[in-house]
Amino acid sequence: MRRTLRNVVAALLTLTLLLAVAWGAAALWFDGPAARWMAGTLAGGWALACLAVVLALRPYRRALGLVAFACAMVVGWWLTLPASNGRDWQPDVAHPATADIQGSRLTVRNLRDFDYRSETDFNERWETRTYDLDQLVGVDLFLCFWGPTQIAHTIASWEFADGTHLAVSIETRKERGESYSAVRGFFRQFEVYYVVADERDVVRLRTNYRGETVYLYRMQATPDAARAILLDYAREINRLAEHPRWYNALTHNCTTAIRYHTRQVGMARPLDWRLFANGHLPELIYERGTIGTSLPLAELVRRSDITEVARSADQDPEFSQRIREGLPGSR
Repeated sequence: MRRTLRNVVAALLTLTLLLAVAWGAAALWFDGPAARWMAGTLAGGWALACLAVVLALRPYRRALGLVAFACAMVVGWWLTLPASNGRDWQPDVAHPATADIQGSRLTVRNLRDFDYRSETDFNERWETRTYDLDQLVGVDLFLCFWGPTQIAHTIASWEFADGTHLAVSIETRKERGESYSAVRGFFRQFEVYYVVADERDVVRLRTNYRGETVYLYRMQATPDAARAILLDYAREINRLAEHPRWYNALTHNCTTAIRYHTRQVGMARPLDWRLFANGHLPELIYERGTIGTSLPLAELVRRSDITEVARSADQDPEFSQRIREGLPGSR
């Protein structure tokens, strides 16, 4: 029995280390030297050396210890890689937003309100706008699907009594000529970027020019709760303008970052797998009562699809009002 248990433990340790070696090789490939041949040589040589140690060195526990040490060294190197604000950025993420709070007045600089002709052809408009936090009435959540139904992109948007909305989309900050990769998103390839924008920019871009399907859910947060979360977003926006940080597709993405902000203001809920497979997020927030539950979930989801309305509203100055007409849970 003990021998069987030892064998099982050894097998699990070996599997764990093999996965760590695979991750280390990928980290060296993606985040190592800029020259691809050098990165490939380094990653391949490191992985082969680790496997040779596991297969040849005895006693076995010494081999496992040596490989674990090698993996720890790679992790230590990887954690020291610095994020930067000084790259040659794509125009749509060129200027980080900043937020100034004076009493109940929130002033946002570098708010994006582009006029699009296509996804890549647009007139740039970077604006300064001021919002009265005493007029904040709530916060909404957009879920955007571009293909896979298990994964979505989330956008938070705050609503004010005068009908204005302030949207924030947490995204990767891409350099010129760079495109997003889900695999590269697990490594230190993209800085995180808070797109602070008019809804007619950030939502219409997805419905009208990227061909995405977008749902809009009215959250049940009180004005005080919505204000606390928005102020924490503002603090993070200012921090990123001075101290950039890395995006990570698992630990710091568009949805886990929202949980980070709610946790910062004392409103976090327990972790749930649907935060990571966030295409199932409507089920989670429905179960928790974060959105209205007067309709069956399937009906709520159906009626929350704003895709066609947004496409029809297009450049209408009343874009935000039109996409909310008849929406369940209206305030």
